[in-house]
Amino acid sequence: MPYRVCFVCTGNICRSPMAESVFRARVREAGLGGRVEVDSAGTDGWHEGDGADPRTVAVLEDNGYEGGHTARQFQASWFSRLDLVLALDAGHLRALRRLAPTAQDAEKVRLLRSYDPAAENLDVPDPYYGGMDGFEECLEMVEAASDGLLAAVREHVEGRAA
Repeated sequence: MPYRVCFVCTGNICRSPMAESVFRARVREAGLGGRVEVDSAGTDGWHEGDGADPRTVAVLEDNGYEGGHTARQFQASWFSRLDLVLALDAGHLRALRRLAPTAQDAEKVRLLRSYDPAAENLDVPDPYYGGMDGFEECLEMVEAASDGLLAAVREHVEGRAA
């Protein structure tokens, strides 16, 4: 059974699809593609069915990542099939933990930047209302956290194989 990771922001058009794309690439590069599944969702359904914000797509593609995405809203029923739910800011963390059906499910929710030992603030700021520089900064934060996240996920995946 694969290890399942879901990234969550508000609308699932900026931060979480960016994190999904970056982490999926890291998983593939690490040779864990068949053992780790990566997706994303939003706490709200405002953009459900829409593609990622064009600025997200541009920043991803400019940096060698895939930009294809369709937004969807996170559902409480997903907790049972997910191993790790990564919130992009503290508001998402609180919303997801309230949504969790059990205490065990709530424990699956973590802040993405908690995997970046150099991060002082664990929130990834929402770039939606700003310019391209906010999207580029978002990508930098996601990339910085992805190495630590990959190490943690690899440890779980290898532990399952043992």
